[in-house]
Amino acid sequence: MTQPTNPSFDIAHLGHVEMLTDKFEESLDFFTRIYGLKLSGQDETSAYLRAWDDYEYCTLKLTRSDSTGVAHIGYRAASPEALARRVAVIEASGYKLHGWTEGDLSHGRAFRFEDPFGHVFEIYYETRWYEPQGDAERAALKNTASAFSGAAPRRLDHLNLLASDVSEFRRFMEVCLGSRVTEYIELDNGRIGGCWFTVNNKTYDLACTEEHGGGSARLHHVTYATDQREDILRAADIFLQSGVHIETGPHKHAIQGTFFLYVWEPAGNRVELANAGARLILAPDWQPVCWTETDRKKGQAWGLKTIESFHTHGTPPVAKG
Repeated sequence: MTQPTNPSFDIAHLGHVEMLTDKFEESLDFFTRIYGLKLSGQDETSAYLRAWDDYEYCTLKLTRSDSTGVAHIGYRAASPEALARRVAVIEASGYKLHGWTEGDLSHGRAFRFEDPFGHVFEIYYETRWYEPQGDAERAALKNTASAFSGAAPRRLDHLNLLASDVSEFRRFMEVCLGSRVTEYIELDNGRIGGCWFTVNNKTYDLACTEEHGGGSARLHHVTYATDQREDILRAADIFLQSGVHIETGPHKHAIQGTFFLYVWEPAGNRVELANAGARLILAPDWQPVCWTETDRKKGQAWGLKTIESFHTHGTPPVAKG
């Protein structure tokens, strides 16, 4: 008899990502006018953005900086009690603690902690629900959060971080967030080259792949989901017309089966549009799918070879000695 692999579900979902940019105005213009996110509000340092069907006030916090990359990753707990349970686990885990913060425009108190590679995470429960700020943002249908424009991503889907030891990052995710692995890459030398994690029944909300650039605390990409593949084909034309650097795609991933398109926003952070179809992980005893090095050398699902920059480009860039 197989054993259950589903976690406690103390964590409800990936809530938001704080992205750093050293070209704030250009990045904000890209994410609102071209990529199609909605501006919920701003403070002295940050813009609070969301996709047209994200229920929270913010899923992408865009922050002025002298660098690029990710400042922190936020997960929403399933309840106040679940938040307390998970904080107790994290405090006992031995990982670096940052402690409680008072939150920001988008959510209440949050508990921050850090993985062994310098990425900062936070978990919170109290959040601010989005409310339309005018008729132009009000959806025609009551069961849709807001109207849409630009490339029109529907919701925050996942992010991909880089780490020098993916196995150790896996232990961090399993211990601190109660995540489970749905798919992973095992290299011929025995190392784990990548892991895809979920805290609920989505196929994944965070991926971690091996750092090849010698950096630390780096971001590979942030992804928003579209309704259908055709949205991504339309987005490719929008990006082309707007002079956005299209890195790779549209195409279909072998791992997780998502239809994808990768571009670089003006500061150099990689962002993706993806459509995963209706794929969910419903089995409580799901066994992670293992992809070998031979599998990966075949390329993506339909044979497209992974381009070199996909293995080397991350943010912030690594200083060349």
